[in-house]
Order: sequence, then C-alpha cells, then structure tokens
Amino acid sequence: MLWRRSPHGDGGTEICLVHRPKYDDWSHPKGKLKRAEDTLAGALREVLEETGHHCVPGSRLGTVRYLAQGRPKEVTYWAAEATDGTFVPNDEVDRLVWLTPPAARDRLTQPRDRLLVDALLNALHST
Repeated sequence: MLWRRSPHGDGGTEICLVHRPKYDDWSHPKGKLKRAEDTLAGALREVLEETGHHCVPGSRLGTVRYLAQGRPKEVTYWAAEATDGTFVPNDEVDRLVWLTPPAARDRLTQPRDRLLVDALLNALHST
C-alpha cells in the first residue's frame, strides 16, 4: 500500500489508490508476480509500474486471498512510503488519487481492501 505524508502541511497520512478502467474499480496498486519473482520485489515493481512512484517498503501488512473470475488470487501487501515519482496514465491505470484514510476507505471498490487501510494505520502507529 503506497502512502505518503500529506504535502498540505498537516502531516496527515494519504493513501494512494488507482483506477483500473478494465474493471472500473478503485484499488491499491497490485499485480502479478513474474516467474520466480520474490513477493516484495514484485510489489515494488508493480507499485512503480502502476503509479510511477518509487517507495521504501516498511511493515508487511498481510496476504489477501480471493477469487477473481473464478480463479484464486493471492496478493501480499506492505506499507510502502512514496519517495518520488510522477504518475502517467496508461491502459492499465488511468487515474491515481491520494486520499485521507477515511476517504480511501470510502472510495475502495472491494470491501476486503478496506481492511488494509486499518492494517496500514496500525503499522504506521506502532513504529
């Protein structure tokens, strides 16, 4: 889960969400691992590919398992603080937003993704 400190001076946390036109949904950046790719390396690659942002990985937030179009999916998430980068819309991700945690919870399409917002906040507050 890509996050940053708000650039608006209040120091609050903002969470990055992406819109995928293929599914018309709002989600955390995620994707498929390449053959023999480590899960953390894959997560960092996918974040960069989908958002254009580099990041520093932090705490592991957990693994989510679900069915997508009848096929099992497994996604492992980390807290990942954005460092630098610029978003460029593409075929896979056409929009990116930075939202406060409550606004991110509201915007996320899948209820399972909302639980990750709490996991991120817990990880950030425990460090």
